[in-house]
Amino acid sequence: MPSAVAPPPRELSTTPPPVEVPRALAPPPGLHLVPKVCCLCGVEDADPIGVGEDFEYRTSSDTFLAVRCRRCGLIYLNPQPADEEMGRIYPDHYHAFDFKPEEFGFVYRVRRRLEARRALKWCHDLPADARILDVGCGDGFHLRLLKEFGKPGWSLEGVDTDPRAVAHARAAGLTVHHGNIQELPLPADHYHLALMVMTVEHMTDPVGVLRTVRRVLKPGGKVVLVTDNAGSPDFWLFRGRHWGGYHFPRHPQLFTKSTLRKLADVSGFETERIVTPFSPVNWAYSVRNLLDDWGAPRWLVNRFTLKSTPAMAAFTLFDLPLSLVGCGAILRATFRKPAEETRGGA
Repeated sequence: MPSAVAPPPRELSTTPPPVEVPRALAPPPGLHLVPKVCCLCGVEDADPIGVGEDFEYRTSSDTFLAVRCRRCGLIYLNPQPADEEMGRIYPDHYHAFDFKPEEFGFVYRVRRRLEARRALKWCHDLPADARILDVGCGDGFHLRLLKEFGKPGWSLEGVDTDPRAVAHARAAGLTVHHGNIQELPLPADHYHLALMVMTVEHMTDPVGVLRTVRRVLKPGGKVVLVTDNAGSPDFWLFRGRHWGGYHFPRHPQLFTKSTLRKLADVSGFETERIVTPFSPVNWAYSVRNLLDDWGAPRWLVNRFTLKSTPAMAAFTLFDLPLSLVGCGAILRATFRKPAEETRGGA
């Protein structure tokens, strides 16, 4: 027969049930990070110089450390995201994948005219049938400018590792190779000019890439390299955490005039010229990162981005006089392959 005795009452728990954080509010998991050494010296002998987060895209919950090599002065991230994390730290809406007038408006139109003038100056001494290679071409922005404003006989090609960027470039009718230039079967001693516009700072092996670029350039050919200036006033003002040029964690290498010369030397190039053009971008994003870190309202944070015409205009006027005295926010270097070098040279 069933027992008539009632079971003892269950003991009430004093521990509250776990609260489930909605997926949209949960911080993204950490990245797989790997230790690195200085790509110019090959050793790990560096001092911490800055620490920050992915303020712009919030692709992970990690904090990233920027260090300065004691031997050569190169600034680099240590540790850095592993290769398999590239698709994550460059999300689908990353601006360089599809920089278009519909989204960036007046800033796009101004940058298009400015960059067209700059690109044509880089190409002023090229022959009518020159072959030009854009390494890290993104959506093909500079190739489109050269196609529109350059000489009709120029042969234009690009290289990019991201399939999304390559798809946008090819949709514009451009010839773009997908992959790492070090692994692509590009012909040696072939191109008159290589462009690396805001590219080298994204690379984990810039020396290896530059050596490959030297191989595919004709003897006497040149590479024009544009990158952030880690020796500029905006860097020194915001270097501890919020400098826009860190672009945590997408810029594993950051250069000054002296470390760019070192990069040219170890890659087998001759340094022809290094100048500091003006740019408002790092100024604006440094302020943006500071406001974001302080928890400012989104409407205010978003006033300091590439899409903000007032911010771009104001910081252009601010950086222009600095560029005239050699302290602009970006660096532009021209490296030349030795004219006497032939196929198979070191």
